[in-house]
Amino acid sequence: QVQLVESGGGLVQPGQSLRLSCAGSGSIFSIAFMGWYRQAPGKQRELVAGITTGGSTNYADSVKGRFTISRDNAKNTVYLQMNTLKPEDTAVYYCNAYFPSAGTYWGKGTLVTVSS
Repeated sequence: QVQLVESGGGLVQPGQSLRLSCAGSGSIFSIAFMGWYRQAPGKQRELVAGITTGGSTNYADSVKGRFTISRDNAKNTVYLQMNTLKPEDTAVYYCNAYFPSAGTYWGKGTLVTVSS
């Protein structure tokens, strides 16, 4: 069983930064494709950023150049550095782990609110 716990959300003003963390359990963390998703009120959940086991990354167009995903396999942790936050970034952010042989796991989410 894999457990994912997000942290780092909060209330910030437009233009400010936040760093989200996702701590995973289990020694197989390093073989998972990791992703950050978000869901705003009334909208579908969307992929924000993903990172492969080899460190290759991909981003939603809306966050390119502002957000950076990274992982530390030794700490079983994946991060999302969010800079120049905008009100439209307001959402619950979820950590996701995908294992080709074991399926998909989700954290419970952390709320990010960008408002002046």
